[in-house]
Amino acid sequence: MNNRLSQITIVGGGTAGWMTALILDMVFSRTSASKDRPRICLIESPNIATVGVGEATVPRMPVTLRQAGISERDFFRETNASFKLGVKFCNWNKDRKGNRIDYVNPFAHGQMVQGLEAAEFFLRFGNGDRDFTQSISPHDHLGRLCKGARQLGQPEFEQRFGYAYHLDAVKFAGMLTKVCTKRGVEHIRDEVQSVELDEQGNVSHLMLERKGRHDIEMVIDCTGFRGLIINQALGEPFLDYSDYLPNDRAMALQIEHPKPEKIESLTRSTALGAGWTWRVPLYNRVGTGYVFSSAHRTDDQAADEYLKWLGDSGKGATPRVIPMRVGRVRNAWVKNCVAIGLSGGFIEPLESTAIHMVDHAVRWFAEHLPTKDVEPSLRDRYNRQMDKLYNEVLEFICLHYRLGNRKDDQYWIDARTEMKVPDRLAENLELWQHRLPMDHDVEFATLFDHRVYQTVLLGKQSYDTGYGTGIRDRIRPLKKQIWLQGMQRAKADLAQIIKSMPDHKTLLREIRGELERPAFGKTAGMKPTVPMPGTTPAPVTIQNMPNFAEIQSGAKDLQLF
Repeated sequence: MNNRLSQITIVGGGTAGWMTALILDMVFSRTSASKDRPRICLIESPNIATVGVGEATVPRMPVTLRQAGISERDFFRETNASFKLGVKFCNWNKDRKGNRIDYVNPFAHGQMVQGLEAAEFFLRFGNGDRDFTQSISPHDHLGRLCKGARQLGQPEFEQRFGYAYHLDAVKFAGMLTKVCTKRGVEHIRDEVQSVELDEQGNVSHLMLERKGRHDIEMVIDCTGFRGLIINQALGEPFLDYSDYLPNDRAMALQIEHPKPEKIESLTRSTALGAGWTWRVPLYNRVGTGYVFSSAHRTDDQAADEYLKWLGDSGKGATPRVIPMRVGRVRNAWVKNCVAIGLSGGFIEPLESTAIHMVDHAVRWFAEHLPTKDVEPSLRDRYNRQMDKLYNEVLEFICLHYRLGNRKDDQYWIDARTEMKVPDRLAENLELWQHRLPMDHDVEFATLFDHRVYQTVLLGKQSYDTGYGTGIRDRIRPLKKQIWLQGMQRAKADLAQIIKSMPDHKTLLREIRGELERPAFGKTAGMKPTVPMPGTTPAPVTIQNMPNFAEIQSGAKDLQLF
């Protein structure tokens, strides 16, 4: 008897539901014959709107779209997308003189310099008035100049520099709906009235308002903060993260570009009195919002602070308040139900991890696809993987608060001193006072490896403002001349890169088909991008996300980008 799943039901649409459908369909179509694939059915309420405030992504997204066979041009046109080269953190920390610190966490890694971390050289010798990321990556410079992520005329998804996207979440869900239904995903617009369980506690069927009984073999809960199946029907406990993270409210607005001809290619996170604001520049508008702590501001106080920060852009506006359930369900997979997206958990959107976590959750589920018996060993291993993923993101977000040094509001003092720190992060923070993060310090990294931690520590100027006093005296002997020569070459390379990269809005218009597409390398003033001497381009794979070329250990010529 064939015991394979014949159908997988997704409850809930939005980005999480339709990303789940897209990736499952993509995986099944590549790995299974048509007769062996489970049918995919998505049930979406016609009465519940998608929470869409503008969404920033991480560098996995271009790979996922390409693997799914989605045209990048269609994606940009249908979602009003723009490029994202990284996140600019503004005013999260103060320097020794009390001035605000701004730095970029770029989609690029610090490089190896003759087998040693570039961060070690920078910490020992510095680089004049340039901070760490400005020294090892062009992303900050390109972002500030509103430059694009690649040259004009290049093929879709081509990249020399790591990038992600800003997108309109509502339009993205709409685009995925069209793609998935065209590929055979069944779309039922109906209201779930009840969830029925069998004697073993598995979900047996759903009662729909119009269509009646819908039988279930395997169900994926994408119903958002409601957790209609995982929480309400199956009673899986929710693990509250409020002891670790202070923010539980958000308010959002959509505003016009202050200078329509310029579109920044960075997400911005600017610290205010009781939290931080986001700024996500799309092609046609800017998505903004304020993530804050209700223990330190009422909604009215937060709105006043936020609108004052927006200035003329926010005049007469009324921000939409969004309560946030920060935490996760204890187990994402319970019985024959898997919770993906907000129903599974939510960690504040400081590093734009929501879609990234959906992507991993779906792929891992496909790797652990059960039969109708829903084998416990598959379920247990999946839950351990998701536990690692949530811990990875939680630890990295907590790092930003624990290493803050602002004292101008009780919120920042509480965030630094009163919030709990995960045990592994606490151990690493003790260690990193004496040396920089190294590869074996981070045990699980889908996104935040040791070099990203280096970027935050050096970006916040932590070693100059009281953390890790004396660490420079403990750095192993380094040859200053190697670093100086490399920085001189990097400076010359940066001038070439800035000259060759187009204006961001011009690049977007070209991709959208609003400008004549030039032949690559024929554009006036532009030179083809080629690998630099002594470098090896990183292959585009799921495990090794494309950034700029990696420096080979022991290379004689230092080439940082």
